[in-house]
Amino acid sequence: MTVNDMTRSGAISSDVIGRWLPFRTQTGAEPGALTLYCLPHAGGGASAYRVWQRKLPGVAVQPVQPPGRENRHREPAYERMAPLVCDLADVLLADVALGPVGRPYAVYGHSLGALVTFELLREIRRRGAPEPVHLFVSGCVAPHHPFDDGPPVGRMTRPEMVELLRSLGGTPDWLLSDPSVLEMIIPTMRADFSVKETYQYYYELPLDIPITALPSTADPRAGQGQVARWKEQTTQEFALHTFVGGHFAVFEQAALTHKYISEALRQWV
Repeated sequence: MTVNDMTRSGAISSDVIGRWLPFRTQTGAEPGALTLYCLPHAGGGASAYRVWQRKLPGVAVQPVQPPGRENRHREPAYERMAPLVCDLADVLLADVALGPVGRPYAVYGHSLGALVTFELLREIRRRGAPEPVHLFVSGCVAPHHPFDDGPPVGRMTRPEMVELLRSLGGTPDWLLSDPSVLEMIIPTMRADFSVKETYQYYYELPLDIPITALPSTADPRAGQGQVARWKEQTTQEFALHTFVGGHFAVFEQAALTHKYISEALRQWV
């Protein structure tokens, strides 16, 4: 039974939620804390955000784990946006429903995770379900802005993919030099990049949710001006905070990232 089938029958299980949110019982946050769902970059997993837990007062960081990586490495990764967003919306809304009525939540996405988050929130709006109080994005051009990431990753040879990962940073060189590790992560990378490379933006009204965008000065895949255009996707407040660094600066300078998140969520925690 798929996640969608379980949702339609009203029987989505805690086991399914637990696979998507593997650290949900380990947040260390106080009862009633605002939940911040965090979506990873292409090839990344929930562990990228695990170190954020207990670092944001009043906020329960919930790292999201798509299939195809870490504890879900035996499951096939999604290759298209629509089914990923549909299933993720089922899980996130089921988790939100488990909390107190009216409990606020927010969402953070980095790189591909930002694009997925955007479509996730549009799906949640279409369902008329409770929407988050804030959207945080980093390492990703605005969804309606044309982008050119170069040759499709799906057509790259393994050495070319290794060089791409090395140029972006964020992946230890010892991992990129280990054939057994590459055997495990390359298929997920191809699938994740397929989600982005086949993505088509369709116009809908801007989100009625504040957005905070976190670009970096030397990000080869998301220039500051391209990221700034996220402003056009909200009718609410928009904030832009630029990091000095590359594609993964928000993780390398986590304390500064947490500061911006805390400031944006102050009224809710």
